[in-house]
Amino acid sequence: MSSHNHSPDHGHDHDHGDVFHSHAPAGKMQTAFFLTVVILAAEVVGGLLSHSLALLADAGHVLTDIAAIGLSWFALKQAEKPSNQKMTYGYHRAGILAAFINGMTLILITIWILWEAYGRFNHPEHVTPTWMFISAGIGLLMNLYLGLGMRNEENINVKSAVLHMLGDAAASAGVIVGGLIIMVTKWYVIDPILSVLIALLIASGAWRIVTQTVGILMEGTPKGIDLPKVIQEIKAVTGVHDVHDVHVWGITSGKNAMSCHIVLDGSMSIRDSQKILRDLEHRMVHMNIGHVTVQTEDAKHPHDNSELCATVETEHHH
Repeated sequence: MSSHNHSPDHGHDHDHGDVFHSHAPAGKMQTAFFLTVVILAAEVVGGLLSHSLALLADAGHVLTDIAAIGLSWFALKQAEKPSNQKMTYGYHRAGILAAFINGMTLILITIWILWEAYGRFNHPEHVTPTWMFISAGIGLLMNLYLGLGMRNEENINVKSAVLHMLGDAAASAGVIVGGLIIMVTKWYVIDPILSVLIALLIASGAWRIVTQTVGILMEGTPKGIDLPKVIQEIKAVTGVHDVHDVHVWGITSGKNAMSCHIVLDGSMSIRDSQKILRDLEHRMVHMNIGHVTVQTEDAKHPHDNSELCATVETEHHH
């Protein structure tokens, strides 16, 4: 027997997890995509004219922004598609894949910047600050406008794109400060130093995105879910004698699911077991688990003693 909490009394009051349907700003992503193309053009031209690696590093970061925002925009449109026979959970994971690809790309960009900066430390290049100011200024203003406009979104995919934007804004601000120092001191080694700082900024954000998305793709226990407490809550339901084969996973960021086998009194009617299922669903919704599937069994049903996944598969006799 399985149960999903789509009942009218639960669905609207308690479903805290349906992030994709409530706040998916596909229109904002479209605007962000085209404005970011403008930033990229400004920074590439500025980087080439000023010979600034810091500005080109920032342009490299912006290039991944375009990929990130493009992927986010695509993923948000995909997530709006309803589930079907091929994709029974719908297309929510498209956003997670986009965030993962985005994070991996950022790590590769970081390696390139560090390699280039290493060369510049050995042979500092003459940099023209004026072009640094103009290009970085455009980048700073546009990224602040975009990033601050979407900073409260909960969706991991949007968060990863916003992280790019705010990281870019910080990097652009750094480039402007670096340009001022170069102008006053003619100390050109500031440029590769800035590049390394931008690279580290990119890497820290990228690593967070990659670890979080890998956790979701590997069906790991979602962040913020205390599994022993989930098991404790299931066992606390009146009428549940035992629980095993408990799985909790994220369909996407903030949209959690749980399945388990519960042991009930074998002589209980289906009507009585429904009260137990309702209680269990209600408790899970308050633990931010909105999609619940339960298999009911009596004490004679063969199973492993582990509360987590059964280690020994029971043989099926015909």
